[in-house]
Amino acid sequence: MRKKRYGIIQDIRDNKTSYILMAPMLILILIFIVAPVCIAIALSFTYYNIIEFPKFAGFSNYQKLLLEDDVFLIALKNTMLFSFVTGPVSYGACLLMAWFVNDLKPKMRAVVTLMCYAPALSGNAYFIWTYLFSGDSYGFVNAQLLKLGLLKQPLYFFDTPGLNLWLVIFIQLWMSLGTGFLVFIAGLQGISRDQYEAASVDGISNQFQELWHITLPNMKPQLLFGAVLQVAATFAVSDICMNLTGFPSKLYSTHTIVLHMIDYGAIRYEMGYASAIAVFLFAITVLVMQGVRMLLKLGKDE
Repeated sequence: MRKKRYGIIQDIRDNKTSYILMAPMLILILIFIVAPVCIAIALSFTYYNIIEFPKFAGFSNYQKLLLEDDVFLIALKNTMLFSFVTGPVSYGACLLMAWFVNDLKPKMRAVVTLMCYAPALSGNAYFIWTYLFSGDSYGFVNAQLLKLGLLKQPLYFFDTPGLNLWLVIFIQLWMSLGTGFLVFIAGLQGISRDQYEAASVDGISNQFQELWHITLPNMKPQLLFGAVLQVAATFAVSDICMNLTGFPSKLYSTHTIVLHMIDYGAIRYEMGYASAIAVFLFAITVLVMQGVRMLLKLGKDE
């Protein structure tokens, strides 16, 4: 232990300039990331309503969260469904689209990249779907279905439990070609063409073999970074559900863990319980990210 501690101190002394240059960023990370996480964990074991001083409550918040709060269980189910559908599908779509776009000519590649990234670039682009799926006869989809005689009265798409969650999932997938897509494009651009030429000499005969044996192994860092982005984005979904289906949605049909945390933290001011929700979400996110890292590492070993 002493040798390890001495080694760290000696490393700091030997690389003093580097640590001085990193100090501002490390201080910001400590203040705005590490400290809030630690404070949230501490508050999750208390009863705290902002007005009164926090009172230690033990594991009562977690007991209520897992055993008594039926709405949280609905939010957990919706969040997991949202994550395990949009996460893998969006991740695969980003990779395949980047692979396709990478083979285009430079000018065409730039245009298609902009078109794919545009929905994510425009933060409120999903509002166009409120017109398409409007709950009256003026909505585009309702108007067409009524004209064809498939409906006798307009369907309230965003207010129908069961339908609205899948509709939000579809819209999220439409918006999902964001930063991960650009990361994959950058990773593909960084692979030397010499590797593909050498592989063709060694017997690689089609693009799918190139993808499996050359492209994916060379993109491990980008694949991991893209997976982390997708996991974080899917578990943190809230705005699109709130703006399209209301807050809370009918029968909590699109209620997510983040919306549940907002409900208790920003509306009811039960900060201790909201912190417990945040810690639970943080733990789930970390576990899923570790699982993704293990899968990518397993693929690398193979």
